[in-house]
Amino acid sequence: MFKALLRLLSMVMLAIAVIMAVLDATRSIAASALVLTPLGDSWAAVAPSTLETIERSISENLPGFFSDPLATGFLSLPGFAVFAGLALLLAIAGRRRERTASRFMVQR
Repeated sequence: MFKALLRLLSMVMLAIAVIMAVLDATRSIAASALVLTPLGDSWAAVAPSTLETIERSISENLPGFFSDPLATGFLSLPGFAVFAGLALLLAIAGRRRERTASRFMVQR
């Protein structure tokens, strides 16, 4: 049950990554140059209040020398790459194990 949920979340993250990649590809074609939208810009366009809340909680709970590079580095990554990476990690965590043949199992 839990692995099925992880696989479902992986598919949702992959769908988001594909949508973000298509948006970046469309913008790149229109600009005749490579355009990669950072995660922070996409997040600010969709839900700016949650972005501010997360940034505030990171700055309050982590030391300044650690929180600033972490937050700015993560939010400056391309959005499609972040979601594709999350999809990969969730797919690995939710993968099905291969059944191993035992001595008493009939081989087909």
